[in-house]
Amino acid sequence: MTFTSTVLVRTREARRQKRGGMPKWLLIGAEILVPILLLAVWWVASAGSTNTFFPPLQTILTRLVEMAGTPIFWTNVGSSVGNLVLSFVLACVLGVLLGIALGTVRWLSWFIEPTIHFFRAIPPVALVPIFVSLLGFGNETRILAITLSALFPVLISTIDGIRAIDPDRISVGRVYRLGRWDRIFQIALPEASPRILSGMQVSLITAFVVMIASEMLGSSVGLGAMTLLAQQSFMIADMWVGILVLGILGYAATALLVLFRRRALRWYIAIRQQEKNL
Repeated sequence: MTFTSTVLVRTREARRQKRGGMPKWLLIGAEILVPILLLAVWWVASAGSTNTFFPPLQTILTRLVEMAGTPIFWTNVGSSVGNLVLSFVLACVLGVLLGIALGTVRWLSWFIEPTIHFFRAIPPVALVPIFVSLLGFGNETRILAITLSALFPVLISTIDGIRAIDPDRISVGRVYRLGRWDRIFQIALPEASPRILSGMQVSLITAFVVMIASEMLGSSVGLGAMTLLAQQSFMIADMWVGILVLGILGYAATALLVLFRRRALRWYIAIRQQEKNL
């Protein structure tokens, strides 16, 4: 039995012995019930509303069903989701690779890190007009803006994670004559993965915000453009549909990343739990 599997078994046994906290099924039920209660409150609060800018939820949901039956709606959804996924993946790959280089090569970080912190201090949404002015209103511009905005959280968390590695672990790798790349992929990256994945969560939020902003500025495709066009055309129900769909997509994307993070860091969570139980 490996060390990781032994820790997992002991952690499960400790959890069975210490059941003082809330049951897992109750937490899952609360996570499902709270959004339903919020929708119920929204339904009741907006029922019979005559405010033009605050239509009843029933009207919004009816309009959502109608729009979901049109190809243009799914074209907008597909454009937004495609840009978000592609840009987020590019930002994560580039951030991890550059973070490894800057975290392991000290002299390189002295030259590049001041520039990184300069651009990191600029609000991500403020970069969108710059890219549009330089590159135009094409889809490539939106992908570039989202990617660069989401790059910095992953990059900085990777640099910090690599530098926080225990030097003794690297020394052990040298003793066992592991090559440089083997030490990076077998020791450094697993050790830094908790910080890297935390940075990815921040990057996802940043990418989502910049995606909406880039679509609202000079674009005719995407959920952001659809929502803005509906607002400018005083199609208020359509505007609320766009807001509702964006909220659902944001929640789904975050939930998927959290699930992936928990799966990828099961060994780390198990070790931390084992340390608490000692």
